[in-house]
This record gives sequence, structure tokens and C-alpha cells, in this order.
Amino acid sequence: MKRIDFENGTVTRNIFSAAIPMLVAQILSLLYNIVDRIYIARIPEVGTTALGAVGLCFPLIVIITAFANLFGSGGAPVFSINRGKKDNQKAQEVMNTSFTMVCGSGIILMIAGMLFARPLLVLFGASEDALVYAYPYMMIYLIGTIPSMIATGMNPFINAQGYATTGMFSVAIGAVANLILDPLFIFVLGFGIKGAAIATVLSQFLSAAYVLLFLEKRAEMKARLLKKTELKSCKENAKNIVSLGTAGFIMQLTNSLVTICCNNVLGVTGGDVYISVMTIVSSVRQMVETPIYAINEGTSPILSYNYGAKRPKLVRKAMVTLAVMVLVYTAVMWNVIIFVPDYLIAIFSSDKLLIKDAVPALKTYFAAFIFMDLQYIGQTVFKSLNKKKQAIFFSLLRKVFIVVPLTYLLPYVFKMGTHGVFLAEPVSNVIGGSLCFVTMLLTILPELKRMEKKNGEADRPMEYFKTR
Repeated sequence: MKRIDFENGTVTRNIFSAAIPMLVAQILSLLYNIVDRIYIARIPEVGTTALGAVGLCFPLIVIITAFANLFGSGGAPVFSINRGKKDNQKAQEVMNTSFTMVCGSGIILMIAGMLFARPLLVLFGASEDALVYAYPYMMIYLIGTIPSMIATGMNPFINAQGYATTGMFSVAIGAVANLILDPLFIFVLGFGIKGAAIATVLSQFLSAAYVLLFLEKRAEMKARLLKKTELKSCKENAKNIVSLGTAGFIMQLTNSLVTICCNNVLGVTGGDVYISVMTIVSSVRQMVETPIYAINEGTSPILSYNYGAKRPKLVRKAMVTLAVMVLVYTAVMWNVIIFVPDYLIAIFSSDKLLIKDAVPALKTYFAAFIFMDLQYIGQTVFKSLNKKKQAIFFSLLRKVFIVVPLTYLLPYVFKMGTHGVFLAEPVSNVIGGSLCFVTMLLTILPELKRMEKKNGEADRPMEYFKTR
């Protein structure tokens, strides 16, 4: 299996080599989430209602994914930094600790979810009519909690070892299976919304099996559960993993919090139809963000490895490459969203009334989306370079301290109704994204400059030309 050579390959080539398979993987992963919605929206007679019901399940699904990324995306940069330092034993300990935490938390979340699914869905804004569809979907989905978390949480360790294509295949297997099984269980076997959940769970099992097979049998550094005798010695690793993963964890949890708040306000100001509108807007956002996430995750191991190896020029080059790729892509997609939103919305629903309401909502929501890039770039750099405090602070700032208050202030205090809910996002993008990016420039660039001076001859001109 061909690997990316972090030690000798050029920065740009390594980023593209990691980001392209990651992009394919994320597009396929997107199918996990949006294919269900596309098919569910087309269930005869109940499609629009069922689509809104599945949207009410998003916060709980996001929480599960957030815990997987807490230990996976939190552990992978620490793993890569140690590999850059040539401390493979420490890197191995980090991966094993992450794997143990992923599996342990998966068991706890599955049990807790099954016990409290109904009251949680009510808390998220589910009406009695919506519960008829949301509750069975959620209960079946929870069966796949552990395989879902293994597939999501351990995939970053495959990519961090340079096996980007293998990471892509681990997602592709489940996504293709879901694409095939969804119509079979929903329409052919007549299971409706329950069929969508069954198809997703089976697909997650396939992805997890592939990830485990590779990490236990074929990877250069193999994953396993910690032994009882190792638990005490790995406490420090666990702290580092959790502290670094907390930024992404908070970001996902706050996404879930924002969804809950939006659904509650929209349910009051616009009714169930606007919860379906928000489901479509969230689906479009997920579709648009997928390549950005792939670029970020493809760049992260290169940033971490070169930072651990004390190569500031290569870190800067990776930062510039990341920024250019993300900004160019977003500029293109922003034009598509603003000028032809109908085509994107039509992917998820053919209901003309729903499309009519969704078009202005989508345009408002994405009005300042390009500013969100600044948040993505800053957060990726902070996370990859193990800057925990900054990463956590800016995760909280945009969502908790800006979006959530605005979600209530704009509709109620400023009497903007449903429009105010969607307007909260672009306002937060401008404020939060700008502050995150500027802080990253003012803190990271001086540190890299100091590292360069300290290295002296380490970053000699010949090394620079080698990386071009």
C-alpha cells in the first residue's frame, strides 16, 4: 500500500496527496448522511414530515461523532508530532490510548442514548407527530454507535501514517453500501424511515471492520486496546488527547447546541415546515463544507509532522497552501449558493412550497460564508500545532457566545422571526472568523520565526529549494 512520505516529499505534493483521497472519502462519507435525507424526503405522503424528524436526530448523532473525533482527531496530531520527533514508541502509546477511549465511550453513549432518546428528542424540539418518525430512527441508529465511532475515530490514524488512500477506502466501503441498501430497505422492503437507519447501521459495521483489519494487521503502527497494566502509565497521553481534541469536540457540540436552539425557535416562529427548511440548509452546508474539511484534515498531519520535526519554513508553506485551497474553493461555492440555490435545495426535496421557503433562508445563512474559512484555517493550525487554549477558545466564541444569543435576540427582541434565525450565522462568521484568523497570524507566525532563528543552519537555503 503506497504511503505519503512526510519526511522527504514536498509540502504541496504531500498536502494534495493527503487531501485528494480525503476529499473523495469525505464526499462518500457525506452520502452516509445526505442519502438518507434524499430518500426519506421522497417517501410518499410523509416525506417532508419524516425529513424534519430526522433533522431532530442530528444533535444526538453529532454528539456521537463529536466523541469519536475527541479521541481520534485529538490523538492524531499528538501521534504525528511524536512521529516527527522520531519517538515511535510514544506515538504507539498515543494511538492505543485513543483506540481504548473510542471503544469505551462508544459503549457508554450507546447505553445512555437508548435510555434517554425520547426525552432528548423532545428537548431538541420534537412534537408528538415528529416523534413517531424520529424515535424509531434514533433507536436503530444507536445500535451502530460503536462501529460508527471506530470508523470515524480511528481513520485519522490511518491518514497520519501516510495511508490516505486506505483511509478513503474505509469510508468508501460504508458509503457505497449505504447507497445500495437505503432504497432496498426504505422502498423495496417497505421499512420506510426505519429502513434508512438499518442501512446506515449495516454500512457503519462494514467501515469499522475495514478500519480494524487494516490497523491491526497491515499498518506500520498497529492499534490495540490498552492492557490493565498500561492504564495508569497512559493517563498523561489521555490528558493530551482530550485537551487537544476538546476544540473540535466543543465545535461539534456547539453545532449540536445551535441546531437545538434553531429548531426550538423555528418551531415557534415558523412551525414544523421551517424545521424541515433548517434540515435542508444544514444538509447543503454539510455538502459544501465536505471539501473544506478534507483539505483541513489533509493538511493537518503535514503541519503536525513538520512542527514536531522543527521545520518552520515547511509549516508556513503548509499554512499558505491550506489558505489558498480553502479560499479558492469557497469563492466558487459561494457563487453557486447565491446565484443558483434552487438546484442545491432540489437535491433534498421536490416539495415546491418547501423550496420556496428554503431559497431565501439558504441565501441568508451563507451570506458571509467565506469568512467562515478564516475560522477553519485558524482552528486547523491551532489544533495541528497543539495550541489547545486558542483552539478551545475560538470554538466556544463563535457558536456559544455569538450564534446562540443571536438565535434568540434577532427573532424575538428585533422581531425578525425566522429570518433572524438564519441571519445569526453570517454575523457570527464575520466576527468569529476574523478574530480567530488574526489571532492565529499574531501568535503562530512569530513563534515560527523564533524557531527558525533558533535552528540557525537547520533551515538552510538548500532545504527550502528542496521543498518547492
